[in-house]
Amino acid sequence: MANVTVYNMEGNEVGTMEISDAVFGVEINEHLVHMAIVQYLANKRQGTQKAKTRSEVSGGGRKPWRQKGTGHARQGSTRAPQWKGGGVVFAPTPRDYSFKINKKEKRAALKSALTNKLDMQNLVVVDELKFDTMKTKNFVRVMKNLNVENALVVVNENDINVMNSARNIPTIKMALPNTINVYDVMKARKLVLTKDAVKTIEEVYA
Repeated sequence: MANVTVYNMEGNEVGTMEISDAVFGVEINEHLVHMAIVQYLANKRQGTQKAKTRSEVSGGGRKPWRQKGTGHARQGSTRAPQWKGGGVVFAPTPRDYSFKINKKEKRAALKSALTNKLDMQNLVVVDELKFDTMKTKNFVRVMKNLNVENALVVVNENDINVMNSARNIPTIKMALPNTINVYDVMKARKLVLTKDAVKTIEEVYA
């Protein structure tokens, strides 16, 4: 088991904590991490794009001029793709971009992402995050004390004061242990976890 330093909200070291190698010390599988990120982004796509083909554009049922003798190239319809107002050749249609990956693969990908954050020294453990009131400046002050600017912050419980204090900060994303995903972990420069969140993650994903 690896030992990580635990900080308080003032940015001071208050001790160390052992974290499980089963979650934060696995062999990194880059392929699974890539596949999990592609799946996350694909599942977010709406797939509502649509354009009309020549069969769906109204009009164009009559030949614009006779086949021969005009000096023009032969044309069968004014709604052919080469005409203004014509249909699109290979028009996009609504489709579902989502796909599934196995639960074991998704879990292994998340462990790889968490291990990467630890290996790159981008993992910060805080003893707790508690605020008496909802104030963005309080959260900003804590992140400044921890020397963190862009981060995914994982807390163990849905504390409304903590959650709402961070929602106006564009570089900070809040999450609970059961809602974290590979994309958010890899996108954030730092991963900030409370001690309780670390324990929950180890229980859920070990």
